[in-house]
Amino acid sequence: MRIRTLGGFRDVSELTLGGGGIGMLWGTTTEQECISTVHAAIDAGINLFDMAPRYGDGRAEAVIGAAFGGHLPLGVRVTSKCNLGNPAAVHVESILRQSIAGSLERMKLKKLDIFFLHSNLAPNVHPMMRHPEGASRITPYPLFTLHVREVLERLVHEELIGAWGLTGIGHPDMIIRAIGEDPAPTAVQCIANLLDSPGALKFYDGPAKPREVIAAARGRNVIVMGIRAVQAGALTSAIDRPLPAEHPDMQDYAHAAGFRTLCQQLGENPAVLAHRYALSMDIDTLVLGVKNRQELAECVAAANAGPLDAALIERINASVRDVTDAARAEHDYARPASATTPAAPTHYPVPHMPDAATH
Repeated sequence: MRIRTLGGFRDVSELTLGGGGIGMLWGTTTEQECISTVHAAIDAGINLFDMAPRYGDGRAEAVIGAAFGGHLPLGVRVTSKCNLGNPAAVHVESILRQSIAGSLERMKLKKLDIFFLHSNLAPNVHPMMRHPEGASRITPYPLFTLHVREVLERLVHEELIGAWGLTGIGHPDMIIRAIGEDPAPTAVQCIANLLDSPGALKFYDGPAKPREVIAAARGRNVIVMGIRAVQAGALTSAIDRPLPAEHPDMQDYAHAAGFRTLCQQLGENPAVLAHRYALSMDIDTLVLGVKNRQELAECVAAANAGPLDAALIERINASVRDVTDAARAEHDYARPASATTPAAPTHYPVPHMPDAATH
């Protein structure tokens, strides 16, 4: 396993074990298999574990607690997140602190190495705020700049967390803006897949621009953690859970038909090739969503095989180019980005989301 130095974090593995799979979100597994997968990750040289309360309603974090019993192996680091939503400003600090306390209790730890804002950052009074599935998962940018960021800095100063970061699935202009301002996040989690797709995580019109987010982070020495290498299963041989045909992840699976055909021609496992593609992008570490040791072993093999050469990357791009270009045009994905980011408004709605602390 290749080891990298990321900002102030020394010796971090190029693969990170994420909590989605061991939180039992991505198909059938068992608690014991998840615990065994955690130990297998350690044996493979993985030393960063990316968790969140949302991953199985705390089950992923409980797996970490059961696997290590509160005593992390030397050099192992753990992250967690809070889906803050859009509470009244007066409640921001208590929600963040409650989320950290719950995560630490489940993982049997005393400190988080990185604490991520899991909410989607959005421009003020934006259509994202009215999305039926996204309203409770969206934080207006003025709330972030005027209140959330200040609390995160205070938590670092108190050494309750080592650093803070952003899950970069919100409106890309807001993610890029947050990276460019001071204090900047220590890390940002960015979409890293060959479709450039957040799938069902996208609550806005327009391009997702993950490569622009990555470039912005690079320009500020912000750690880039790649996520969604197989886009929730859309870049594997088969989706591992029932979804309706109109679901964004199923649509991405259809868009990736040419990629699967190419994998057949090459004699390659689509999931392995998709992970190698993501590892060839300009990221520091790739977060895995595996749920068992077999899937973990495939990802480790992908990492050990090294990055793809330019010619193969172009063949992969070509395998999905026509259909993804058509999809982007249909959904207005191809609009040119504005030369400037919007200024922060001076007001924002503040309805309290009482369930934010638990998600």
